[in-house]
Parts: sequence; C-alpha cells; structure tokens
Amino acid sequence: MARKADTENPGRLKQIAQTYKMTRRADRKIGWILAGVGLVTFGVVLAAGFLIDHPVYAGILGAVLALLAMAIIFGRRAERAAFGQMEGQPGAAAAVLDNIGKQWSITPAVAMNRNQDVVHRAVGRAGIVLVGEGNPNRLRPLLASEKKRMARVVSDVPVHDFIVGNDAGQVPLKKLRNTLLKLPRVLAGGQVTQVNDRLRAMGDLMSNMPIPKGPMPKGARMPRGGQSGR
Repeated sequence: MARKADTENPGRLKQIAQTYKMTRRADRKIGWILAGVGLVTFGVVLAAGFLIDHPVYAGILGAVLALLAMAIIFGRRAERAAFGQMEGQPGAAAAVLDNIGKQWSITPAVAMNRNQDVVHRAVGRAGIVLVGEGNPNRLRPLLASEKKRMARVVSDVPVHDFIVGNDAGQVPLKKLRNTLLKLPRVLAGGQVTQVNDRLRAMGDLMSNMPIPKGPMPKGARMPRGGQSGR
C-alpha cells in the first residue's frame, strides 16, 4: 500500500505543477494572488486566535483554511485559463461535453459541412441538445437540417440547440456545461435510453446507405444525410 501511494503522489504533484505552468502562461499574477490569499486567510484566523487566547489552535486552523482558499482560487483561475486556451479551437465544445457527466450521452460531430462547422449531440434527462461550433450563419441551416433528420424518429422529444460563441444569442464555451445542466429534466432514465437507441439506429441506417462510387453526375444533388459526415 505504501509503495502504491509513493507512485501515485509524484503523479499528482506533477499534474498540479503542469496545471500551474499552464495557468501561469495565461495568468502571470497567479503566484502572487495565491500567496496573498493564503497569507490573508492565515493572518485573519491567527489574529482571531489571539483575541480568544487560543493562538496555537487558530494557527493550525488558519493554515488549513489558507490551503483550502488557495486551492479554490487556483482551481477557478486554472479553469478560466484552460477555457481561454481552448476557445476558438476545433473540437473545444466536444471536449467540454465529454466532461459533463455520466447522465449525458455525447455523440460528437453528428453533422458537419465542408467548412468544418460542426454540430455535436448530447442526450440526457433534458432531452436532446445540439451544440454547434463554427460560423453561426452556416451553423443555423446545419442545425435545422439535423433537427429535421432527427424528427423522423424522435419527434416527441424536446430538442434544444446552442451555438458556442461570445456574441449575442450564443453560449460562451465556459458556460456551456452549466447551461446544459440547468435545462429542465423532462425524461425518465428509461426514456433517455430509448431515445439514444433510436438515434443510434438512425445513424446506423444513414451510414449503411449505399453511396455511388466515382464523381457525382452533373446536376445531381447531395442527399441531406451527406451533411452528417458519417
């Protein structure tokens, strides 16, 4: 057991160090901020300890609370720095969705166009959520097409759609997870499974459709299913 703990601790310390370096690249004042938070927290608690004539106990409690406060501040600023580096990168929304929790089933890139605008799908107690990342003007018809495609098999399930971005009517990347978690729950666990099965069956049917080889005949139109990138 001791040997196992020895092998795990260096890994955790290394991970913390890497996170700190990543955060410091985007937040140059992180070291001073953490030091200030720790010292102020410890000093306040220790001062209170002198007032009640228990400086030793207050010093121990102050040290614990100082470490806790520093961990909280570090976690928040590290998260902010991570989102700052991810923002604008292809697949950033899919990475956020992958960490939303086990109650959601995530399918990345259910629809895509030639410009690499992508729509991801999440299914949970709130129903179906389509998340687009890319150019908003190109994403809107892509989202509408995906909704129409899904309506063939899940017309009775609520569908929400969001476009990731910082403009009006869009959802910032850092708020995407909380936005989905705040949606009202309307489906039971068994219904979520049924919806997933129906959507996956639809995907399998689309992927198994015969596609003619060679160049497309002149004047022919690409089927709607071709937008899914499956």
